[in-house]
Order: sequence, then C-alpha cells, then structure tokens
Amino acid sequence: MEDKRNLRKERIGVVTSSKMEKSIVVSEVKRVKHPMYGKFVLKTKKYVAHDEKNDCNEGDTVKIMETRPLSKTKCWRLVEILERAK
Repeated sequence: MEDKRNLRKERIGVVTSSKMEKSIVVSEVKRVKHPMYGKFVLKTKKYVAHDEKNDCNEGDTVKIMETRPLSKTKCWRLVEILERAK
C-alpha cells in the first residue's frame, strides 16, 4: 500500500519584496473578465514564500510551490528562479 501525495499547487509570479531574511513576497497577476461589463481587470494575489538560500531579488520571475505552514503567513516555497531581473 503506497501513500500517494496530493498534487501541490504551483504559481509563477514576480518578486515584489525580498527585504526579509529567507522570505520573499511574490505577486501573481491574473486577467479576469468582469462578469457584467466584460472588461478585463487585473487581479493581484500576493504570496509569502520561503527562500532558503536568500538568492532572489526584486523583479525576478519565480516559480513557487505550496508546502506546509512555515510561519503565520508563509506556506509557499521557492522552486526555481525562471528569469532574473534586468
């Protein structure tokens, strides 16, 4: 009997803050169509993620993955840096 681990959510976003020790804030921007007017609206969701090596900078595009709660607000971890800020 093998225990299957649940699929973990992954998000791609841009680092908006890296001022904390081993933590980053990642913003994910979605284009959502307004239900009544039909105009596309930008919705932003912020995630606090764990950055073990402290090697992310503001403006980097990163991939984060859901994990167990690491602190009060932190339940995501950095998987990889997709693109460095220019």
